[in-house]
Amino acid sequence: MTNEPDEEPPTDRESPVGEPVIRRDPQVVGRRAVRFDPDDPESVAEAADTVRRFASNTAGADDNVYMLRGAAACAALVRGTGSYKTAAERADGDATVSFIRKWARVHDLPRSIRRHVALGEIAPTAAKHIARVSGESRFLLAWATLDHGLTVREVRSIASRVNEGSSVEGALAAEGVDLGALAVSLPPDTYRELRRHAALEATEPGEIVARALDEYL
Repeated sequence: MTNEPDEEPPTDRESPVGEPVIRRDPQVVGRRAVRFDPDDPESVAEAADTVRRFASNTAGADDNVYMLRGAAACAALVRGTGSYKTAAERADGDATVSFIRKWARVHDLPRSIRRHVALGEIAPTAAKHIARVSGESRFLLAWATLDHGLTVREVRSIASRVNEGSSVEGALAAEGVDLGALAVSLPPDTYRELRRHAALEATEPGEIVARALDEYL
């Protein structure tokens, strides 16, 4: 299904809880895909065990897909038990309400963002802060993280500013980031024509690119 030009992109997860849509991607192969079903008591029990181990064991912290599996377990456990508090009680151990809430939010990020997490292009710890903001702000923060190599500290600071009422553009500017700035590589012929048209129209190449992309998208 494709969006009509005037439709807003979904800013939350659309696939079922725990559905391993990311790990079906051929670029993320060789990983064991696990689906947690919040309506299946055995699956909820497995999710609780996974959350318990996830909260107490950082052995897989450098494995982004491992972290997403833990996030999926947190989301499934919350939905299967009905609340963050009950989920924390069910998982026991080091899994606090705050821990489960943060990682469940990561699981509920849109697929386009989670894919970059699975591929190691956005750190899971940065994704936790991206998930703290809502709506289109999470897309803008995620893409700025990719395009400007933002650190986890910077993402956390920007997310905090946004939640305090700042615009994403203003919060990014405070960290020295120009929202929308993107470096692209073009074939020589396309580059030549872009520059020629920009000169003839007395405009910037970026304006022509933006018009073309608006029509394409």
